[in-house]
Amino acid sequence: MSGGDLRNAMVDRLAADHQAKNLVLRPEVEAAMRTVPRELFTPGLPLEEAYANTAVITKRLPSGESLSSVSAPFLVAEMLGQAADALGGLAGRSVLEIGSGGYNASLLRELVGPAGSVTTVDIDSDVTDRASKCLAAAGYHDVTVICADAEHPVVPGRGYDLIIVTVGAWDVPPAWRDQLTDSGVLIVPLRTFGMTRSWTLRRDGNRMVSHSHRQCGFVSMQGDGASEVRYVDIADGVHLRLDEGQWIDPAATEGLLALPRAEAWAGVALPPRTMLSDLDLWLAARLREEFVVLSAQSEAIEAGTVAPSWQYGAPATLRDGTFAYRSALAWTGKLFDLGSYAHGPQAEAAAGRMVEHVRAWLKAGSPAPVLNVLPAHTPDGDLPDGTVLDKRHSRLVLTFTPDEKGNAE
Repeated sequence: MSGGDLRNAMVDRLAADHQAKNLVLRPEVEAAMRTVPRELFTPGLPLEEAYANTAVITKRLPSGESLSSVSAPFLVAEMLGQAADALGGLAGRSVLEIGSGGYNASLLRELVGPAGSVTTVDIDSDVTDRASKCLAAAGYHDVTVICADAEHPVVPGRGYDLIIVTVGAWDVPPAWRDQLTDSGVLIVPLRTFGMTRSWTLRRDGNRMVSHSHRQCGFVSMQGDGASEVRYVDIADGVHLRLDEGQWIDPAATEGLLALPRAEAWAGVALPPRTMLSDLDLWLAARLREEFVVLSAQSEAIEAGTVAPSWQYGAPATLRDGTFAYRSALAWTGKLFDLGSYAHGPQAEAAAGRMVEHVRAWLKAGSPAPVLNVLPAHTPDGDLPDGTVLDKRHSRLVLTFTPDEKGNAE
C-alpha cells in the first residue's frame, strides 16, 4: 500500500476509535490528518510502522529512557479535538506548541490556515533540528521552531490563543497562563497523583478551569519544569509510582504480594463506555494520604503476581503494611464489575474500603473531575471546595460534580 492509502486507513481507524469512545473526530482534524504525510516525520521507518497507531520514539537516553517521540495518532487526534472544541475551531488562531516533533506542528499549521500561526519550542537542540528538517521536507516552511526552555516565556510579550503541551508536565508554570490571550486555552498532559490526563484549561483571570480531559501518557518534561517520578519495586516486574512527595520504606513492601489475597467487588454490571479514568482520580482524591500507583510488566501479570485494572497505572493504597489496588475487570457478557485485590494483615478491610469508594462514585452518578489551577500563593479561603494538591508554582483543586440523582462526597 502507498503512504496515502495507509494514511487514509489510519484515519479511518481513528474515526472508529473516537466513535467507540463516544467522541467525535472533528471534520477539520480528520482532513488535516489525511493531508499531512506522517512518514516524513518518522524517516527510516517502514511505511506500515509510520502509520501504526502507536508512538514512535525518536530519541532515547543510553539507559533506554525516552526523551522525544512522535505521539500516537489517536492521542494527537484527541488533543487537537480538545483544542478545536474549546476554541470553536482553530482557523486564524496563534498557537504555541511546547515539545517538538514536527508532525503535530504540521497538523496545527493545517488547522490554523493562512491567517494563523504556529510556533513550536523544545529544550533539546537535537529535537528542534530534527523537527525543522522534517517540517521542511513536508513543505511546512512557515512554522517557527525555537530551541528554549518553555518553563519561561518563549517570546516575551507575545500572546497565544492556544498553548498545547506535548510533553508530560508536573505543574503549570506562570509563563503558560501569562502567554495566553484573555480567552486563550491551554492543553496540557498534567501529572497528578502519579496519573496523567490531557486537560483543557481556559484562562479565567489569575486562575484556569478545565473544560475537558483525556487519559494519556507522554515523555516527561526536561529543564526547569522537570519533576522526577520515583519507583519502589515490590516484586519482580511490579512497581509503585510515587509522585507527590510520598515516601515508602522499600523494606515495608518485601513479601507483600506473597501473602494471601483478599478481594471485594462492587456487585455492579457496567457498560464498556464507563469512564474508569474518572474513577481513578476520584479514588486518588479520597484516598490521597495512602494513595500510590501500581504498574506492572506483562510477565508479572501473566505469572499471576498481580492483576491490575491497567498495567501502566492502577490506583492503589499502602497503609499499615497492607497493599490494595483496583483489580482487572470481571466481565459477564458485555458488562463488567469493579473490584479490588489486597494483601497484608488488613487485606479484607483494605479491599472493602476501596470498593466502598467505587460504590460512592457510582452512587454520585460517575461524576467527571473538574480541575482548577490557581497561583501558589492563593490563600486557602480563596480556593474552591475540593481536594487541594500543592505544586511548585500552583495550587490544584480537583472537584467532582454529581448528576441530579447523585450525591458526591
